[in-house]
Parts: sequence; structure tokens; C-alpha cells
Amino acid sequence: MDLNLQYWQSNDKSFLSRLRLWFHILDPKSILSSQTEIQNARILLQNDGNQHKNDKVAEAWLLSLSSVHADTGAVIPPVFRPQVLLPISAPLVVASLIPHKGVKPALFWQFLLQTYCAGFNHANRNATATLDNKTSLKQSLLITGTVAYSTCAGALPQIIVQRFKLISAVTETFSRSVLPIPLSVCLAAFSVMVVRSEEADNGIRVFDSNGNAVGVSKKVGSKAVKETTISRATLFGTTAAVPSLLLVVLKRAKFVQRNPMLIAPVRHISTAIVFGLMIPVSFSLFPQLGKIKREDLEGELQSLASDGELFYHRGL
Repeated sequence: MDLNLQYWQSNDKSFLSRLRLWFHILDPKSILSSQTEIQNARILLQNDGNQHKNDKVAEAWLLSLSSVHADTGAVIPPVFRPQVLLPISAPLVVASLIPHKGVKPALFWQFLLQTYCAGFNHANRNATATLDNKTSLKQSLLITGTVAYSTCAGALPQIIVQRFKLISAVTETFSRSVLPIPLSVCLAAFSVMVVRSEEADNGIRVFDSNGNAVGVSKKVGSKAVKETTISRATLFGTTAAVPSLLLVVLKRAKFVQRNPMLIAPVRHISTAIVFGLMIPVSFSLFPQLGKIKREDLEGELQSLASDGELFYHRGL
């Protein structure tokens, strides 16, 4: 079991403990850390990892958790590290949710957002099936197909507005304010399920309480993908819903009716704030080191496992 998974095993006790830890992990100060600094942090943890009260060791743990893949031990590409999700994705999320004057701008921003989301999902997956860290042709095709489909589906509200703009104002209101919410949920879930489908197809490793690998389970792979799907759908669904509800309330206020120019900046700022707050919340919904009872595993793995409860890396 990797150092990162050992840390999660001893510190992942509750939702609040995970949330507190994720707020530290997502600190953007570590974005510029070099590969040498990350490797030195890992060496320090191998020697003095149990000294949690030591400030240098504590910083090394945060750097390792935010920058190193828990399955391969490889350094995660800088643009796909968890602490970079907010500064890169927030502008894309805001741009994808604002009303556009045409279909092309909507497609453009959806393409950027869905491409990044697919890359993030792939870089932070459970890599049991690809421990050499290479992307198979099948996986490349799945990622490409996910981006293409999600881009077109994400621009659907704008397409509806352009196609039916002469029919009624209700159609436009529905497309601008209501449709993006379930659409954001579905597209976020779809991206995780397709990009990480190999985990369900091939299985992921399960460990005993001592960190020893017991075997590879397809049931656990499906469970890990399902949990991450719920996490990501919660992140994007809430980000789309809260600003829309806020605008519905504000539009009734007299000062907003007198100053309608306030609506656009409020929409943009509230979207970015909600997205930033929901990132650690969504990451904390499920443990990074998940648990599963032995009787819930495949028959051949039940005979190999001596513990009543086993562990698995969920991915992010």
C-alpha cells in the first residue's frame, strides 16, 4: 500500500476530518512545487512519516497527497492535481453556464470544460489496470468520445434557445435557468463513468488492514466509480443550481430591478464561489480509502481474505 493510502487509512475517520484535510491539501501554495521537491518530501515521509507534529513532515504529507498518485507513486501532471482544479475549472464553469449569443461560443467553452474534466478524471483514477501509467487505445477513444458527446450535450440549452427563440419566453427561461442544472449533473456523472469504466471492467486492488494486496475485484471497481460519480455530480449540480436559485430571489428585489446590470456579475461571482466551496465538500463525501465487507467480494477473493473488512483506493 502506497504512503498516501497509509495516511488516509489512519486519518480518514469522518466527513469533517476529510473536509478539514482537503482544505489543507487544496492549498494553492503547493502548485509550483517541483518534481525534486515532491520526491524529497516522499523520502522524508519514508524515514520520518510518523512524526505528524513535525511541521516539515506535515507539509511533506500535504505535498505528497496533492501531487503523487496513490496507485502508481508517480507525480500527477501539474494541471490535473487537485489543488489546480479550482483556478483552471472555475473560469470554464462560469463561461459554460452564462448565456451566449450563439451556439459556437457555447460549444467552445463546453469543449474546454469537458476536455479538462475528462483529463482530470483520468489522471486521478484508480490505476490498478494501468500501473505502467500508459493510456490504452481503448481508453483514448473513450476519452475522445466522452469529450465530443459532452460538448454537444452541454451546448444543448443554447441550441434550444437558437432553434425555438421565436416560440415563447418560457422556453428561453427554461433553457437558461432550469435545464443546465440536471444537464450539469448528468454530464459530470457521464464523464466519470465512461473515462473510468476500465475500473469496473477490469477491477481494482483490495487490501487487508495491514496494507497487503489481496486481489483485484470488479465489484469494488464498480463501487469506486459509483462513489466518485456521485461526488462529481454533486459538485457540478450544486454549482449550477445555487446561483440560479440566488438569481430568482434577487430578481424580486427592488434594487436589482432598478439595476439589472448587477445580475451578470452576481451570477459569475456566485458560480465561482459555490464551485470553490463545493470542491472540498464533494471530495469529502466518500473516503479516499474505501471499505468493503469480505462477504461483498467475489467468491475467489473471499477465500483469500482473512480480514472481515478490506480497503480500496477510490480515486478522485
